[in-house]
Amino acid sequence: MILITGATGFVGGTLMRRLVADNVKLGISASVRCVVEDWPTLIKQVEVQNLLSSTDWHLALQGVNVVVHCAARVHVMSDTAKDPLEAYRQVNVMGTLNLARQAARAGVRRFIFLSSIKVNGEATEIGYPYSADSVPAPQDPYGVTKMEAENGLRELSAGTSMEVVIIRPPLVYGPGVKANFSLMIRWLRKGIPLPLGGITTNQRSLVYVENLVDLIRVCIDHPKAENQTFLVSDDEDVSTTLLLQRMSKALGCPTRLLRFSPSLIKFIAKLIGRPKIADRLCGSLQVDIRKTKELLGWKPKFSLDEGLRETVRRMVTYCKK
Repeated sequence: MILITGATGFVGGTLMRRLVADNVKLGISASVRCVVEDWPTLIKQVEVQNLLSSTDWHLALQGVNVVVHCAARVHVMSDTAKDPLEAYRQVNVMGTLNLARQAARAGVRRFIFLSSIKVNGEATEIGYPYSADSVPAPQDPYGVTKMEAENGLRELSAGTSMEVVIIRPPLVYGPGVKANFSLMIRWLRKGIPLPLGGITTNQRSLVYVENLVDLIRVCIDHPKAENQTFLVSDDEDVSTTLLLQRMSKALGCPTRLLRFSPSLIKFIAKLIGRPKIADRLCGSLQVDIRKTKELLGWKPKFSLDEGLRETVRRMVTYCKK
């Protein structure tokens, strides 16, 4: 039995649908449990009100041998909490470790934790990507609390028989993606000129949600995943300009990009009080997934272009409804 938390979310929901589809294709009953409501009858549902240090998980953990923990207080651009670090810590650290301790006592064999590349940091120099063994250097409350949760899980695993697998994705995209990625697609589709045609020398790693889900599926039972940390991507890095050009190609529309220099974009962003947005647009963040590929024998099932085509196809179809 597999327990998935965060099954109403972007990654958790995609994983849930994929596991059900795979089991249906194999002609067997889905041995999956989720902590949500209104899923198909193949899914065994358990209602849990929150993800805190006091949450009781015993009903959800009955008969479970693998937990895939996708639920979290996610990174937000404008946090209104009085103490953002403590707000993140309550859910991402205390809530996670509470679940993990109860899982270990219940006899769960493996705990898969969806972490974030933000544990490593916010940016890399071109040609010097983050690896799974890079020294963590989180810069914001989200990254800090993901690192703290990772450390707590490793300590728990060392003192129990429960195995822990940590996966750190970079930016995840796919059908249903929101925030800036979705906004860019909408602007490109409307033909709005964007001043991002001069950001050609940075390099960024991304991961299509189906590639991430495929890696999670491999980690559910792969013996070499035990107590390991993995990075994941589409295994192809692109500049901001090239990414927008490929989005436009997937949309079947012309690319309307104005060639503003990165320095000008950063200057404008600073003037309007949004310097971090410029840093993300103009900076690099690369990940090295050689360990993931070599240790697990895994490689992305979908290319970047295939992921973009499916993402925009589903978004355009939804917008036409």
